[in-house]
Amino acid sequence: MRLILPIIVLSQFLCTSLWFAGNSIVADIARDLGLGQDFLAHQTSMIQFGFISGTLVFAILAVSDRFSPSLVFFASALLAGFFNLGISINDITSLQILLFRFLTGFFLAGIYPVGMKIASDHYEKGLGKSLGFLVGALVLGTAFPHLLKDLLQGFPWKYVIYITTSLSVLGGLSIFLFVPDGPFRKVGQKIKLTAFLSGFKNPDFRAASFGYFGHMWELYTFWAFVPIILASYNALYPAANLNVPLYSFAIIASGGLACMISGWISQWYGVKKIATLSLLFSCLCCLASPIFLFSSFPMLLVAFLFLWGIVVVADSPLFSTLVAQNAPASTRGTALTVVNCIGFSITILSIQLVNSLTGMFNSQYIYMILAIGPLLGLAALLKKNPGKKTLMVVS
Repeated sequence: MRLILPIIVLSQFLCTSLWFAGNSIVADIARDLGLGQDFLAHQTSMIQFGFISGTLVFAILAVSDRFSPSLVFFASALLAGFFNLGISINDITSLQILLFRFLTGFFLAGIYPVGMKIASDHYEKGLGKSLGFLVGALVLGTAFPHLLKDLLQGFPWKYVIYITTSLSVLGGLSIFLFVPDGPFRKVGQKIKLTAFLSGFKNPDFRAASFGYFGHMWELYTFWAFVPIILASYNALYPAANLNVPLYSFAIIASGGLACMISGWISQWYGVKKIATLSLLFSCLCCLASPIFLFSSFPMLLVAFLFLWGIVVVADSPLFSTLVAQNAPASTRGTALTVVNCIGFSITILSIQLVNSLTGMFNSQYIYMILAIGPLLGLAALLKKNPGKKTLMVVS
């Protein structure tokens, strides 16, 4: 069916709009509840922690390998949307918000990696291109609440929550009604508590995974702090008057197109090569950030952030492709899920580290610390296996 991939992509976009729904309205929540700037980092870390917990449970129980991935996606979309809606409760406390963010993240574990599992079950050939569109949808979904916030200026912040919850339900229904289990799906019938570790025996799987982990150290911290970077610039240069929600959306969303393009060109130049180049360029952006973050020319800052927003995520679908292609077929869904679990665990460390350093050191140089992840990821990707020729995987 030719519409399978577009439906998966659209559904992924609709459901992952839940991810940064809380981030887009955090200033309003902080104002209403009298909270400090730290609440952004805590809220982001909590949804990441929920996602990690969910991926760990889904991986150990091999949920997406033992049950219909489409049904898992549908149920997760409904539950994630339900807990996202919890933020709109009247007289809610900050602890309750963090709990609902955790639960939303928990069930996002049944959306993002399971969506990749569904795509890999339908498309063995051209998987890099397929996952490029899929991760591009995730990026657009992640950015979309910032656009909603800009479009809904003058309306209560709860409208962002109502709309993203409705989109998640619609995305889950689309998968349930129109996307059957794929022809390349292999069912795992039994729970094997160590099955999620089996892929790490393969050196190519390990290299792809460690490259992905380095990429994740940088990615979500950059996304989470884009609004703070822009707001800080406005505070330093009031005449710039940058539209923080709109620019935050555009900068993050630019990576969605980059994912699609990187997945497409990887068909000719190789998945591993394009992933390595993207990781290198994003590393250079981390190191060059002090030059641009406090430039007196606002459009120079914006242009740099757009460039960074493109290269920081262009390798994401390629790492997922390498992981999927080098994972055992019978535990592919579980392998994708556990790699996501570890990767998102790393994002919490990175977000909290950068948050803790804010105010302690010159903020012009803080984001250079994000280069640590890409540097370690590049070391893993470029390491040659003794006695084995370097393999270039082409999707």
